[in-house]
Amino acid sequence: MNNLQLFRLAQQLPLGTRLFSWVVSMVAPYFRSIQPHIEQLEPNYARVALKNRRTVQNHLKTVHAIAMCNMAELAGGLMTDVSIPQGSRWIPSGMTVKYLKKAKTDLVAEAKMPAVDWSTVKEVIVPVEIRDTQQQLVFTAEITMNIKHK
Repeated sequence: MNNLQLFRLAQQLPLGTRLFSWVVSMVAPYFRSIQPHIEQLEPNYARVALKNRRTVQNHLKTVHAIAMCNMAELAGGLMTDVSIPQGSRWIPSGMTVKYLKKAKTDLVAEAKMPAVDWSTVKEVIVPVEIRDTQQQLVFTAEITMNIKHK
């Protein structure tokens, strides 16, 4: 069963998306540090939420820049994973980020791609936007994903 099938199954269960998020964090333990909530996942789209807790804050009591990088990589990676053809693999090879304003609230990251022929692409730049609870853009990322096809 692939990640998209697992997510769709999880959506049908009480607290299922939280359970799915926990499982993803167990498979890729580095993401546990931000305790993400994967709210939506489908081909060409992923939405990941993060609570502004002390464990993700910097000395200014705002969400730390690297926590937002982790959030962006998770959203972009999951979106890529459920978009590429079965049997293909992906790995991020670079990320360019912009910190636009202090992140003082809970956050939502969205990775959105226009229609892409994932079966032929070998490298793609995945855009990710992170917004605060007032819908203000606080962070952007462009993640270069290398795609390997069988």
